[in-house]
Amino acid sequence: MTTAAEPRVALVAITKHGAGKARALALRMPQASVVVADKFSGFTEGLDNEVKAYRGALSAEIEALFSGYEQIVFFVSLGAVVRLIAPHLKSKDEDPGVLVVDEAAHFVIPVLSGHRGGANAYAERLAGLLGATAVITTASDVGKTVPVDILGRELGWQVDASKTDITRVSAHVVNGDSVALVQEAGAKHWWFRAAPLPDNIHVYTRFDDVDLNRYSAVLWVTRRRIPEPVRQQLEGRLVIYRPPEDQP
Repeated sequence: MTTAAEPRVALVAITKHGAGKARALALRMPQASVVVADKFSGFTEGLDNEVKAYRGALSAEIEALFSGYEQIVFFVSLGAVVRLIAPHLKSKDEDPGVLVVDEAAHFVIPVLSGHRGGANAYAERLAGLLGATAVITTASDVGKTVPVDILGRELGWQVDASKTDITRVSAHVVNGDSVALVQEAGAKHWWFRAAPLPDNIHVYTRFDDVDLNRYSAVLWVTRRRIPEPVRQQLEGRLVIYRPPEDQP
């Protein structure tokens, strides 16, 4: 099974209390970097983690954080984080995951790139370490349904669809419309949630068995070339996934 590599993570704090919380988490995450205001660098003594003690304004560090890390965990207020990161936002395909942990470490909040960038999943992981609650707002993740834009990503599947079609099909999935999922190729262990597959997702092993009039959208895992008439018939309601050749 293909597994995702451990992400590059930064734990960022600007206050004495935040630095203490970052240290406590860093002790359980030796692979994470710790970024703290210089005057609180004493909290990082004895850590095996990479440590960066910055001077001046945290805003001057954001560009380097965005380019250097895949998940950035701020022990900073949510409002302050929004203002700090706003000038650096590009797109959901490029921005790192950004998360905020509240002052009491009761909540972990994905702020940016929660779904596509993995911050939602990382929030769940941090919440487990902190004994906190992950605050997830992405519809497909909250509803525990099929994530159309990243389905099979950890298995190496490539999405073959326009962003517009992905958005339209995602809407059908999260709104509970009937959707056919046809898997003619690729690894079978793509459903990673503990809950059963939602009732509105109907699985087939052959595209030819699908009555297209019954479904609002189709998710199709295949290596075959899609005939143009089929693409036209399913315009706006088809997303194709291409698994790697080393899978069945």
